[in-house]
Amino acid sequence: MTIAIYLAHLNPVTNAHAEIIRDLSKTDKVVVMPVRFLNEEKEINSKSFPFSFELRKEMLESVFGESITVSSNYTFHAPFKKYFPPLVSKGSWRLRKEILSEIEGKYYTYTGDKAEGIMLKLYRLKPKIGQRKELSATSVKNEMYESVSGGKKEWEKQVPEQVAEIINKNWDIVEKFASSEDNTTRVLGMKFPREGYT
Repeated sequence: MTIAIYLAHLNPVTNAHAEIIRDLSKTDKVVVMPVRFLNEEKEINSKSFPFSFELRKEMLESVFGESITVSSNYTFHAPFKKYFPPLVSKGSWRLRKEILSEIEGKYYTYTGDKAEGIMLKLYRLKPKIGQRKELSATSVKNEMYESVSGGKKEWEKQVPEQVAEIINKNWDIVEKFASSEDNTTRVLGMKFPREGYT
């Protein structure tokens, strides 16, 4: 069976993510790799990346159980600048090796982003480019942050019911980042935490 590798932020897991995973699961074995950023052994979270890898893994498993595999092999290690420039830096090729380290047999990577698809192709990660979904995790996060100050809880309709329960149980994380500055920097279209970048 072919393996579909889904590399994504999943912060949080939305209905769009769940739809993509269900579609991939119809024909292939799915390995989901939520991105994480580590400074030594500490995961760096921020307003853009509020939920830890473990919490996102719990979200995925609450929806899909054992029908998918959740892997931590899509991990950037500080200093993050070592992954640039792409294709030239040794760090970026080590990341590719890590992504594929537990993948056996035929595989492809999935993305809904054309620019990301080009990058995945340059790294010989055999991308399949799907149609980009309208619902984004960023819009869901923004609605969560707005609801902290008394806004409507519209975000709950945009995530699977099990994910909404997990977020509500961990609402202190949302409250913590709602009023904080977004300590991220954008490099070649990808967001990285400022902490650990240099």
